[in-house]
Amino acid sequence: MPSPKKLRRLVGLLLALAGAAQAQGLTELYQAARGFDATYLSARALAESAPYRAAQSNALNHPSIGLAGSTTRTDGHLSSDTFSRSRDSNAKQLAINARQPLFNRANSATIAQSQRSLEGSLAELQVAEQDLLVRVAQAYFDVLSAQDTLGTTRASKKAIAEQLASAKRNFEVGTATVTDTREAQARYDLATAQEIAADNDLRTKRTALDQLVGRSGVQPLPLRQPVQLPAELAPEDVERWVEASRSLHPQVQRAQAALEIARLETEKARAGALPTVDLVGSVARGNTNGAGVSGTTSDGTLQTRSVGVQLNLPLYAGGSISNRVEETLRLEEKARNDLEAAQRSIALQTRQLWSAVQSGRAQVGALEAAENSSRLALEATQLGYRVGVRVNLDVLNAQTQLYTTQRDLYRARYDLLVGALKLRQAAGLLEPGDLRPVEGMLQGTAP
Repeated sequence: MPSPKKLRRLVGLLLALAGAAQAQGLTELYQAARGFDATYLSARALAESAPYRAAQSNALNHPSIGLAGSTTRTDGHLSSDTFSRSRDSNAKQLAINARQPLFNRANSATIAQSQRSLEGSLAELQVAEQDLLVRVAQAYFDVLSAQDTLGTTRASKKAIAEQLASAKRNFEVGTATVTDTREAQARYDLATAQEIAADNDLRTKRTALDQLVGRSGVQPLPLRQPVQLPAELAPEDVERWVEASRSLHPQVQRAQAALEIARLETEKARAGALPTVDLVGSVARGNTNGAGVSGTTSDGTLQTRSVGVQLNLPLYAGGSISNRVEETLRLEEKARNDLEAAQRSIALQTRQLWSAVQSGRAQVGALEAAENSSRLALEATQLGYRVGVRVNLDVLNAQTQLYTTQRDLYRARYDLLVGALKLRQAAGLLEPGDLRPVEGMLQGTAP
């Protein structure tokens, strides 16, 4: 029979495996958010309506057919000095009218605008998808960061409690002053307050993640230890990212579509002075009975068929066409400046995020070195305290420095991972597949 110690280890291992089985990875939660987040679903519904809006414009070049019917009764009376007669008649008619545009420059411009509008709607959906991906990653790592903060706070509190107990023992035997005890007590009380704040922050972050993905009690997978950040988080050449952002970013593509729509609006305004040509035809059938007021009697059925080409040429519209052209030219210039502003803004954002990723990578390296140095400094200070060359306050300061450094290191790693995703978003390159390298860094996933 296994010893109690081995049984405890076995139970602990089973609980750890159960927790890992219930934990969710980043990609899984992103897919859950795609089916729950109202902001994304709203953008997707709007994008799905765009093809139908474009199809409405395409109908302008298709034939149109209409059915028209009428029934008329005429009551008349014919009178003179010698006679008076009623002249009543009934007429019914049913007609089918058809029209096929042959030349209409305004319709062609409207159809082209609908295609550009469809491209803009797809760009809007891409913006929503990338934004959702970043929001999920941010919420995911916010929970992990809050967990690490709570963990380091509790570890710091435990270490301070041990130092407080040591200070009390030394004071009782007369080898330390009451100052050591009071200093340790003050640090312990502060650590207790920080633990409460960290625990509340973790609850808040978990609630935000649950609400984003539509699940309750989400437990993100932590980073695999030891943490190995991918070296290719951001290439060295920032200009490649900036160049990509000026053409691939969805907001730039949306602005480009808006400029094309403005150009086509100018073309449509100029088309107001051009002729339109339509092929028209009709088939009608009617019947009448009764006498007309002229005295003639008409009873019978009349069938007619007609086909022809109809030309419409505006000659004068009071100056509205020329003024409309001037208006659209100014709006076209506005759209051109909006595109340039979008490209400049995205390029600036890309440079800033690239610099942040480079700085974050260097900061993680520096904090890793600082963590190792702080741990060695704490060990040396504890040894010095035991031999009497260091005081209680020195140990407390060394402990605080170590746990603060660890907290900052964990946060810097998560910020670096999210920053790399935001950089790809700014360059217009972010897609769900970019989560796979990050997913491979999590415990319980394939590296």
